[in-house]
Formats: sequence, structure tokens, C-alpha cells
Amino acid sequence: MKTNNKKTPVPSRPSHQVRIIAGRWKRTPLNVIVADGLRPTPDRVRETVFNWLNFLLPGGWQDLRCLDLFAGSGALGFEAASRGAAQVTMVESHTPAFKQLEQVKQKLAADELVLLRADALTVAAGMAVRQQTMDVIFLDPPFGLGILQKILPICAHLLTQNGLLYVEAEHSLLIDDKLQEVPDYLLGWNVIRADQAGAVYFHILQRSNLVRDLPENQA
Repeated sequence: MKTNNKKTPVPSRPSHQVRIIAGRWKRTPLNVIVADGLRPTPDRVRETVFNWLNFLLPGGWQDLRCLDLFAGSGALGFEAASRGAAQVTMVESHTPAFKQLEQVKQKLAADELVLLRADALTVAAGMAVRQQTMDVIFLDPPFGLGILQKILPICAHLLTQNGLLYVEAEHSLLIDDKLQEVPDYLLGWNVIRADQAGAVYFHILQRSNLVRDLPENQA
């Protein structure tokens, strides 16, 4: 496991807009609507994250299928598509945010994007039951609602064998004390990259060999 001792600086970019960092849509601005729980991943954090992913995905993006749960502004999903991902499925339940995703997709003529206006937990559980898998999953849920505890066990069933999961959280997912019991929702995961920007902790996770069965109400 590798962690960065130097914290990623909190960006000064206005919160109402982010931009695509690299690829065919480089520098394209993405407007951010004002909504409870909508917290777009800042440009500098995404730059760090995609540098990690580029290192961890030596085969490049061209054959990868990505899933952006809680898509919000679409910053993560559009970034992956801009860099050449074969398919990016973006899930968003908030109607104004979803309509904005549709507008950006149309503007960019991004045929590789699949947009779903739906609840992320419901979509993830359904995909797991159908045994659909993804190479990269972006997970940036609203904070303070206990969503990670519910969705991380499901995501373990959605990743390909060497797939990667990006997670933002209001607390670190690292277990520093080896004697401390690992929370149930983190069983089956290895944290292979981690950093912090302000009050946001961001991580890259990979499956271990301890993936649990789906809960009965989701099987």
C-alpha cells in the first residue's frame, strides 16, 4: 500500500465550475449546480487520482468500462471518457443534475456515455445480480448518510478481477492499527492509494480475496 505524506492542496477554483483536465475534451468547463450533497471532485484532486489510475492501468483506457455512481457534475465520468474509456455509465438521481449531464453529453457528442437517472444503490445491486462487471468504478456519494457501508459490499461484486474503485469519504478508510478490527463494509478491500484534500479523503481500492456474498435482499 502506498500513501502520500504530503496532502493535496485545497483548490482555489470557484466551486460553481470544474474542468476536464486531459484527453480530447481537455479544458472543457463543467458547470456545477447548487444542490444538497453535490460536491464535485476538484480539479487538483482529479489530476492526482487520474495520475494514480494511469500508473495502475498500464494498458490504457481504450478497452475499459467505467461506472460513475452518484455522478453529480459528471467530472469523474467525463474525465474518464475524455481519456478514451470504451464506455462510461453515469448514474444520477437528482433531476436538475441529470439534465445537465444530458446537455453536456449532447454538446460533446459523447456516444460512449450511458446516462441513467436512477438511485445508485438500486442500479449497483441490479448490476451485481446480473453479474455485470466494470473495470473502474467512481464512488463519490453524499457524506453523512452511511452510503459507503451499504454500497461498498455491492461494488466488490461489480469489479473485474483487477478492477479499481475510487472512493471519496468524510473519513479515512485506512486502518492504521493492525490490532483494530476491520469494519464489515471494508472486508474484501485493499486500500492501495490514499490522500486528503481539506475535509475530503480520497482513495483507490482493489478487491482482496475476501469478497462476501450479496445480502439476501439484494441477491
